[in-house]
Amino acid sequence: MLFLSSLPHRISARRSCCAVSALLMGLTVLPVLSLSSSLPLPQGSSKGAPAMTFALRSPDFADGANVPRAFTCEGEDRSPALEWSGAPAGTKTFALIADDPDAPAGTWVHWVMYNIPSTTHALKGGMEKKEQLADGSRQGRNDFRKTGYNGPCPPPGKAHRYFFKLYALGTELTLAPGAGKSDVEHAMEGHILARAEWMGRYKR
Repeated sequence: MLFLSSLPHRISARRSCCAVSALLMGLTVLPVLSLSSSLPLPQGSSKGAPAMTFALRSPDFADGANVPRAFTCEGEDRSPALEWSGAPAGTKTFALIADDPDAPAGTWVHWVMYNIPSTTHALKGGMEKKEQLADGSRQGRNDFRKTGYNGPCPPPGKAHRYFFKLYALGTELTLAPGAGKSDVEHAMEGHILARAEWMGRYKR
């Protein structure tokens, strides 16, 4: 009878012990959660604004839209205006290549330009067709065997695509006068920091 009468007291004591243990376990978890929330974020996971994307555009036509006649062989054959932003840190110069991958004989080059100063963020429309420009920029030869820009001039038929590709480079290119697209591409190898493009279409 003594054993049975003391049983409720033992059960109650055991429950109290379990409750205290659970409370202590909860208390030991709380500081860990608090500490983990104050740890610094790993590099690259900052909550600040992301770096600006290197981007190219033309105010003369929308990306993927038709190139206006003025910038083609059927018009004034002058270069369109181009603007860019978001060049990465370390950019020393820019290079520009404009070509048509839909030409019947293979990709046709319309414009080659390089050593555009890193402080430049736009090219005005109607650039001079000279090898050396006042700001130090250089223009190479296109597949018309001319210096500077010559615009879309596809054979009659379906529309061709014209890609204007801008490269941010970590160096200045040393090239002989009259350099072509392949010369510039070879010289750029290992120095390209970022690339942006804008595309227009034209048909006759």
